[in-house]
Amino acid sequence: MTKYDPLHTTLKKRTEPEIKLTFAEIERILQAPLLATARQRNQWWANETTPESRHVQCHAWRDVGYKAVPDLSRQTVIFKELYV
Repeated sequence: MTKYDPLHTTLKKRTEPEIKLTFAEIERILQAPLLATARQRNQWWANETTPESRHVQCHAWRDVGYKAVPDLSRQTVIFKELYV
């Protein structure tokens, strides 16, 4: 179980090809604040799923078929279906 399981569960229930969430909405889903690096670096939102990756958060969206496309200036993320 990880801190990002609630985001995984939320995205898994959705069926839209794109889901736009603000950082505040993600924090409400997580019931915890995002790390400062999530607000400052696109790399935090990297779509890596290799075993050696230390980005455990990306499994929340990748494992349910989405990739993250952050817009740090707007404090939003669009989760796009991987296979569209």
